[in-house]
Amino acid sequence: MTSIQEKFFALLRIALSSSDEGLSVFPVCGEEDWLELQDIATKQGLLGVAFAGISRMPAEKRPPLGLLHQWAGEAELIRGHNALLNREAARLTDVFVAQGRKTAILKGPANARLYPDPYNRQGGDIDIWVSGGRESVVRMLDDFGMPYDKELGLFESGHHLHLKNGSHGLDVEIHFKPSSGIINPFANRRLQCYLDGEIAKSVLAPEGFYVPPTTFALVMQLAHIQRHFWGRGIGLRQLTDYFVLLQHSTQEERGEVAVRLGRLGLARTCGALMWLLGHVFGLDSSRMLCKPDKWRGKWMLNDVISGGNFGFHSAREQSRLLLRRIRKRWRSIQLFAFDPLEAFWNEFYYCIWIFRSLPLRIKLRRLSLKGLRR
Repeated sequence: MTSIQEKFFALLRIALSSSDEGLSVFPVCGEEDWLELQDIATKQGLLGVAFAGISRMPAEKRPPLGLLHQWAGEAELIRGHNALLNREAARLTDVFVAQGRKTAILKGPANARLYPDPYNRQGGDIDIWVSGGRESVVRMLDDFGMPYDKELGLFESGHHLHLKNGSHGLDVEIHFKPSSGIINPFANRRLQCYLDGEIAKSVLAPEGFYVPPTTFALVMQLAHIQRHFWGRGIGLRQLTDYFVLLQHSTQEERGEVAVRLGRLGLARTCGALMWLLGHVFGLDSSRMLCKPDKWRGKWMLNDVISGGNFGFHSAREQSRLLLRRIRKRWRSIQLFAFDPLEAFWNEFYYCIWIFRSLPLRIKLRRLSLKGLRR
C-alpha cells in the first residue's frame, strides 16, 4: 500500500465522518500529490465524495486554487446529475405504480440518500425493479412504447432489460429479478428466494421512489460485489456504498443477515469485505457482519486498487484480446484459493459459454463477441 493510497483513504474517512478527528492528522500535500489523489478519485468514481472531504479542510490543507476550482466544478456536475437521477427515478416509479406494479430502486439513488450529503455520490444509471416477471414486464414496456435492447439469445440477461433512449440521456435498467445473483447455482437459488421475499417490503422514500429494506440491500449488494469481483472487478465506489449502508443498519438487521451468509454463498466475500472496510474506512467491529478475513481482504483490496471502478482500469482489461483472455483465465485459476465452489462454477459456466457461442463466432468470423448487440 503506497503513501498516496493511504492519503486517499484518509480523505474518504474525513468525507464520511461526522467528527473532525481526521482533519488534524491529514498531512499538507503538494500539487503533485493532489493530482495523484484526483486521479485515484476519478478512476474509483469518487470525485464527489473526495471533494466533500476537501471541503471540510482548513485552507492551508486544500489543493492549489486552480485544481480546487476544477475539482469543485466536477463536484457540481455530480450534484446536478444526482438531482436528475432522483427526478427520473421518481418519474419511473409513478409510471409503473400507476399500472399496479410494485417497484424499488436498487443501489444508485437508494444508496446516495444515506450519504452525509446525498448529492456527492457519483451516480451512474438507474436500476429499478418492477414486479411481474420477465414476460409481463416486456409486454408492459411494449404496450407503453418504451424501447429496450432486444439482445441476441446468447447475451440475453436473466434479470434486467436496458431501456433505449432514456429520459435526459440517462441509462435505465428495468429489473424483473431483484439481483443478478452469484455463480453457484444452488446458493443462488436460496439467495434469489430470500431477496424476492425482502424486496416486497420496500417503502416509499421522501425522494419519491421506493427503496428496499436494509436487510435486502445488505444481501443484494454483497452478492453484487461478489459477482463483479469474480467478473471484471469491483471498485471503491461500491465498497463505499456498503460502508455507508452498514453505518445506517441496526444490530437486528445485521444479525439477520449474518446468520444467512453461509447458506447464501456469501461468507468468504463478506469476511474479505469486512476487513477491507475496517482498513480503508475504519468500520467499527460492532458493525461488521462477520469476522474480518485479512488474507482475502488484502487480495480484494489489491484488485480494487489496481482495477478502479468495476475493474475498467485493470491491466487485464486494457490488454489486447489474446493477452486479456490469458490474464482473465489465470486470475480465475488463482481465485480457486479465494472460494473453491464459486471458482468451480465460474469455470463451468465459462466452458458452457465458449461451447454455446462457437457457432456464432464461426458465422461472424470473430474471436471476440465483446460489444456485440442488436
